[in-house]
Amino acid sequence: MLCLDLSMALQESLNQNFMLIVTHREVQREYNLNFSGSSTIQEVKRNVYDLTSIPVRHQLWEGWPPSATDDSMTLAVSGLTFPCHRLTVGRRSSPVQTREQSEEQCTDVHMVSDSDGDDFEDATEFGVDDGEMFGVASSALRKSPMMPENAENEGDALLQFTAEFSSRYGDYHPVYFIGSLEAAFQEAFYGKARDRKLLAIYLHHDESVLTNVFCSQMLCAESIVSYLSQNFITWAWDMTKEANRARFLTMCTRHFGSVVAQTIRTQKTDQFPLFLIIMGKRSSNEVLNVIQGNTTVDELMMRLIAAMEIFSAQQQEDIKDEDEREARENVKREQDEAYRISLEADRAKREAQEREMAEQFRLEQIRKEQEEEREAIRLSLEQSLPPEPKEESTESVSKLRIRTPSGEFFERRFLASSKLQVVFDFVASKGYPWEEYKLLGTFPRRDVTQLDPNKSLLEVKLYPQETLFLEAKE
Repeated sequence: MLCLDLSMALQESLNQNFMLIVTHREVQREYNLNFSGSSTIQEVKRNVYDLTSIPVRHQLWEGWPPSATDDSMTLAVSGLTFPCHRLTVGRRSSPVQTREQSEEQCTDVHMVSDSDGDDFEDATEFGVDDGEMFGVASSALRKSPMMPENAENEGDALLQFTAEFSSRYGDYHPVYFIGSLEAAFQEAFYGKARDRKLLAIYLHHDESVLTNVFCSQMLCAESIVSYLSQNFITWAWDMTKEANRARFLTMCTRHFGSVVAQTIRTQKTDQFPLFLIIMGKRSSNEVLNVIQGNTTVDELMMRLIAAMEIFSAQQQEDIKDEDEREARENVKREQDEAYRISLEADRAKREAQEREMAEQFRLEQIRKEQEEEREAIRLSLEQSLPPEPKEESTESVSKLRIRTPSGEFFERRFLASSKLQVVFDFVASKGYPWEEYKLLGTFPRRDVTQLDPNKSLLEVKLYPQETLFLEAKE
């Protein structure tokens, strides 16, 4: 039982999400990073390299729990404080400093991150720098590019982009619009004013050290995904290959002008990924914001919200203008329709009156015949009813009180030996035939009309007295 409890507790820890607040000592900047309990310490350090450009083997850490002795350990078993834990990272003062020297100088510092050092020492000796080891080389090892080079069809390119993005970062990410940039404009800007949205263009670059963290920590954050889904059409493009970069800059110049294209053209690789926020206007498309990859979830959300506030103000004006235009068009349509109807009014009115009179006469005849038939049946039933027994009758008498759908009551006495059919005939003689109405008992609730009409009131337990109520059949 103890082993089972421990196993369940470990599984629960692996499914938990840890918030690591990592302070970069040299620049005094904090990063809020979310990791699952199944992530390893090594994965954390590699993500921090993407943010700080400090290679894993040169990272000097403070704040790891004493139990975190191995970089292959998962966060769930490392002893981190849940749900939030603070860490500090800096660069080792000398690349050749040994592990033992580092431990002697920093008694409260977690082990120096040299777990990857052995893997790359030889490469360093041959002049391969950190950027080559973790930038170009790492991207070259990926199975496939985010987007095919010189793709003829933008929709097909976006399909590959979405599939590769899901493969790298998981299925929970923004829903990328599949289609051309022009089609994304149509979807976002050219519907009814109430249905319009902002357009977010995500520009990916595999060679940027910020890309991995931006995609996994910011772009796949639940709050960002949800906000983009509700308020934006999200379109993406891969700027890694020069041909695709040139193609996007051409599209950018055509749709946004040369100034925006030049702004994107001058962005350095390590400033990617970029997030462009576009608002459609009557005569042009306005770029509200260009967000670079070196941001946080909170900063990204704040800038999305700020763009949404600008858009909402413009949208309200567009809705007002659209409503006024539709009102004018409706008035014109109504006037045209009224004129057309007036031309046919005399003939249509006469024909309609004739048809109406004929139909009314026919319906009136049918109604009279039905009423006469119903009245004849009612009178026949009323005349066929046995006399109502007197209260002082020596025979057993059942007193029934019946409530109509309108709330009125009528009462009558019956011999307890009378058949249930007599009650049905009595109710029908009051204008409530059993074919159209149900006779229901109260305690217990039951449909009396479903009982055998040949049984006596005594046999069906309607004695000595009972309150029933009528209900129209469906």
